[in-house]
Amino acid sequence: MDAVTLSVVSSALGGIAEEMGTLLVRSAYSSNIKERRDCSAAIFDVDARMIAQAAHVPVHLGAMYESVRVVAERGPLPGDVWVLNDPFSGGNHLPDVTLISPLAFDGEVVGYAATRAHHSDMGGMRPGSMPADSTEIFAEGLIIPPVRLVRAGRWEEDLLDLICANSRTPDLRRGDLRAQAAANGLAATRLVELARRHGTGLVLESFAEVLRYGERRSRAVIARLPDGVHRVESELEGDGVDDRDIALRVAVTIEGDGITVDFTGTSPAVRGNVNCPRAVTRSACCFALRVLLPDDVPTGDGTYAPLTVVTEAGSLVDAQRPSAVVAGNVETSQRIADTVLAALRLAVGAGSDVLAAPGQGTMNNLVIGGATWTYYETLGGGQGASARGRGPSGVHVGMTNTLNTPIEALELEYPMRVERYELADGTGGPGRHPGGDGLVRSVRVLEPATLSVLTDRRRHAPGGVAGGGPGAVGHNDVDGVPLPPKASRQLPAGSVVTLRTPGGGGWGPPP
Repeated sequence: MDAVTLSVVSSALGGIAEEMGTLLVRSAYSSNIKERRDCSAAIFDVDARMIAQAAHVPVHLGAMYESVRVVAERGPLPGDVWVLNDPFSGGNHLPDVTLISPLAFDGEVVGYAATRAHHSDMGGMRPGSMPADSTEIFAEGLIIPPVRLVRAGRWEEDLLDLICANSRTPDLRRGDLRAQAAANGLAATRLVELARRHGTGLVLESFAEVLRYGERRSRAVIARLPDGVHRVESELEGDGVDDRDIALRVAVTIEGDGITVDFTGTSPAVRGNVNCPRAVTRSACCFALRVLLPDDVPTGDGTYAPLTVVTEAGSLVDAQRPSAVVAGNVETSQRIADTVLAALRLAVGAGSDVLAAPGQGTMNNLVIGGATWTYYETLGGGQGASARGRGPSGVHVGMTNTLNTPIEALELEYPMRVERYELADGTGGPGRHPGGDGLVRSVRVLEPATLSVLTDRRRHAPGGVAGGGPGAVGHNDVDGVPLPPKASRQLPAGSVVTLRTPGGGGWGPPP
């Protein structure tokens, strides 16, 4: 395929994924999707390889291939929509619900549309389905294996009722699921329109060509790196049950035009919920590789073909059923990405402008809920500085790519009041280029509620690079009483929850 045609069709496929995401955001019911945009959309070929994605949430997109694969193996038919959230069948964690629809030309399945959205409550032991103290998957919410939610264009209402009945906010679940299904349906319409413009054969040929092109570009970048093995150790700050640090070890081997990321020696799975399904571990490694690549390289499974991920079954980064995993998706994924990036930084050199210093390294998960409402938010912090300049402040970094919930929307929807929301000046690491600052958010609950926080970088600061200083660690408290990095509490009416998020690392010696 000539370069111009490839560019046109590849851009069109990416545009379909972006439009899917736009439809989902604009038609969703919950603020978690319509305000924060905690959702993702992508298109896959018939072999479950991702060929196009929107610029959505990295931890979703790198793991969705496994969900599509397990659905493809079940022989889905045109007109079907399948649903799943099982972390051991390609899901991330139970709040992330995936809908997958076959894409067909003349009745023949040629690919799949997939959307993944974080639903603000899927049942479980605490509102928000993100308890800090769960010790098995069954406590974290309703587990949905791959099942048909829509059959031949007709909703399986009994199944939809079952899913909604297990949520504290059933009307929101029903609306959000229908929004996801509509986004998938839009992809089917747009793909048929693309085939009418360019021909079915050319569109199908472009699927394979996009994958080959992404692989060529990725291998060319890796081939320019020096061969070698780079080992880095890091840690997670407790698992919600035990507050001790948990070891994470990685060896990144660059050989020719391929990269192997080996987690041998990482801690076994723990009692708490920071365990990580292998699909999420791979997702974090894909993100780290993507950071190395130029912006114009299309992101798909071809781009990640040079990457091999080695894990030990039953370890922290390859958890097996029935391990608790809800924080593995949001916190362990961040630590994996940061650790792999640290190893890659050894390969490219600290003075390179390709990789920035570490950012805040946490999603700062804040979950507050009552009997009929649930609020979930990930809070921004400092990004690391680089040779190009200082790091941005108060932004989401790493495996998350969401927005904040505007104060006006939060106070209209929930019995809460935001009392403080500002940048935490001076929390970025010092350096020739300082790291970005974290932020402070204080929320007062106006009726009794349950709190869960899942955070990290409360003891170990994001480091600086090339002589730069570390960013400040974060801090959590309720009414001025400090909380550990991962904690659940009952909140009397009037309680004030405050999170100060970490700053990013600085670059270069301070002037």
